[in-house]
Amino acid sequence: MAPDPRPPLLTMSGITKSFPGVRALDGVDLEVAPGEVHCLLGQNGAGKSTLIKVLAGAHQPDGGHVVWNGEPVRLRSPSAAVRLGIATLHQELDLVEGLSVAENTHLGHEPATAGFVRARAARTATAALLKRLGHPEIDPARRVGGLSAAQRQIVSMARALSHDVRLIVMDEPSAALDPDEVDNLFRIVADLTADGVAVLYISHRLEEIRRIGDRVTVLKDGRAVARGLPAATTPTREVVALMTGRDVPYAFPDRPGPDGAPAPEPVLTVQGLARQGEFEAFDLVLRPGEIVGLAGLVGSGRSEILETVYGARRPTAGRVLVDGRPLRPGSVPAAVRAGLGLAPEERKAQGLLLLESVTRNVSVSSLGRFSRAGWIDRAAERAAARTATRGLSLRPDHPEAPVRTLSGGNQQKAVLARWLLRGCRVLLLDEPTRGVDVGARAELYAVVRRLADEGLAVLLVSSEVPEVLGLADRVLVLREGRVVHEAPARDLDEHRVLDLVMEGSPAA
Repeated sequence: MAPDPRPPLLTMSGITKSFPGVRALDGVDLEVAPGEVHCLLGQNGAGKSTLIKVLAGAHQPDGGHVVWNGEPVRLRSPSAAVRLGIATLHQELDLVEGLSVAENTHLGHEPATAGFVRARAARTATAALLKRLGHPEIDPARRVGGLSAAQRQIVSMARALSHDVRLIVMDEPSAALDPDEVDNLFRIVADLTADGVAVLYISHRLEEIRRIGDRVTVLKDGRAVARGLPAATTPTREVVALMTGRDVPYAFPDRPGPDGAPAPEPVLTVQGLARQGEFEAFDLVLRPGEIVGLAGLVGSGRSEILETVYGARRPTAGRVLVDGRPLRPGSVPAAVRAGLGLAPEERKAQGLLLLESVTRNVSVSSLGRFSRAGWIDRAAERAAARTATRGLSLRPDHPEAPVRTLSGGNQQKAVLARWLLRGCRVLLLDEPTRGVDVGARAELYAVVRRLADEGLAVLLVSSEVPEVLGLADRVLVLREGRVVHEAPARDLDEHRVLDLVMEGSPAA
């Protein structure tokens, strides 16, 4: 670990945290000095979010110690962290859209006299903070709901600075910013650190880390695999290798080789699809039996593309065609009728009726088949659902069991069975193995490959690069809403993809 000449402001030692079935943090050490920009890196699921929630007082660690400015402390709540001078800017900004900028800035600690809030004083203090942050044009009286993403980020920073802050945690602060706004963010960070404020900076963008960071800590599988690396001089290859080393093997089915037959006509064609602020000019040709993977970081537009193809989001440009016929934009029913099915990232919240039976979850998109004069033929519904689930080896084989009682892998199979029963021809898979244990993953991979071999077209999104490379025939690499590379999966490796999504250019 590279030494820092300054005594540490924050020391976290041996931090552990477990959730049911998951050890999110496994003895993590972290040290941050006053006036330092300390960068925290790691792939999705490495433990970054859990660690900063412990630091913010939102999670209580199962073990370990926290020392703040030389004194042992217990961060029992978010308010306790704030009182010490720790502020956290989460990736999903927790602002109240219906309140004004000034009200958000001083929420929970409003200037008051004899119990009455002094609104003018709050606006005056907020204006001074906004000026310090380089945005005097933001009106403290304006409702936050009408601000741009960059302006909301500034308001969140103003709220942090409205306290006597000594450490600011910034979680992907540049994700929604354009280059000029990122420059302003870095100016703000430089001003803060010049005043002795420490910054714990989380980002997937290695070019930002080199530009702004002092030292780097890398997390992998809940452990700190490197601490205190010099941010400016540590090679990209070394950082990527630290982030991607794995203990769990991935078992993927073999891809079929070329059979010499002419390629089938495309089932799905996407032409110039775009959504302002999310992704731009996305093109795709997907044929029956093909699995195409979208690789990219959170915020790269992966999930938004799937949802727009499916009609859950309305595009600002471009079109989607099935069998050469354009779909009505922004219409889920039109997409489903054309043979598209979506297995969403948040399957419990968006893809399942948790209190309903397995049968009803499988049949819900095909209920018209079982309806007679307004009544559902339950026997026919059960028989059809049973056939669909047996083809996927869903366990336990109890069609009337509530779907919430199934494991993550079997819940995902229930979603897949729904679309197979519907006669889906294009399956949109978003994070198909999230919340699925290691043993069930290989089983799901085999199911997806078998479905593709039977002629289903699959468009896959996953944060796990090995999953994309192991399942897909062809990969499109996304960065900041644009496709920066396309290649057969066999021509890529994990380091190459991560270099592309982080740097937007081939690895050195």
